[in-house]
Amino acid sequence: MTTIEVLYHYAGHPTESAMAAIGKLSDVYGIRRIQFKQAEKSVRVEYDATRLNEPAIHQLLCRAGLDIGERVSTLPPQPPPPEPVPAAV
Repeated sequence: MTTIEVLYHYAGHPTESAMAAIGKLSDVYGIRRIQFKQAEKSVRVEYDATRLNEPAIHQLLCRAGLDIGERVSTLPPQPPPPEPVPAAV
């Protein structure tokens, strides 16, 4: 099993029916966890990449009624590459 997380921002507050539909997504084989942060207006989905892919997760959330905005990178910012050392002459 390969566990992957995807993080999305969403627009507006989810309706009660959307939240009920999203609650049922945990029954989808391959979805491990769904986590909301209302203050950030974000939803994080942990899933098994051997069963699902990111476009399928996006589609499931949209069909449930969540107004998905942008996808947010879950990787920390990477440091810039080191400067090349000039060769001695």
